[in-house]
Amino acid sequence: MTKPNKTTETESSVADFLAGISDEKKRKDCQAIIDLVTSSTGLHPKMWGPAIVGFGSYHYVYESGREGDAPLAGLSPRANAITLYLGSSFDQRAELLAKFGKFKEGKGCIYIQKLEDIDTGVLAQMFINAIRSKNPHC
Repeated sequence: MTKPNKTTETESSVADFLAGISDEKKRKDCQAIIDLVTSSTGLHPKMWGPAIVGFGSYHYVYESGREGDAPLAGLSPRANAITLYLGSSFDQRAELLAKFGKFKEGKGCIYIQKLEDIDTGVLAQMFINAIRSKNPHC
């Protein structure tokens, strides 16, 4: 029997989640990113699990047979950085990251410290491209 997925869409309030971020700068930066993604994509934020703000959703099926739903893209204010969940491959990823600003990256995540470190126009395009890579109709 497979374990249920930890990260599922919830009915929790994004506004309440943001209000709970104790670091005022991080809270404002997350709100600004959410506003940017919403205005750029038309997708509204939803909570996924207890700490991820996601946009849209798609269904996945792994070769193992495990399947579920996940946000097309998202973000989470973690202790050390704001984590951007954009996936590891989307159109112009390398070119956009070259112009993005100061960041670190992991497997499918990009980590930023603060909004001033990055180009928000590039950020908007990365969210658009990441979302379209999973759902071309968005």
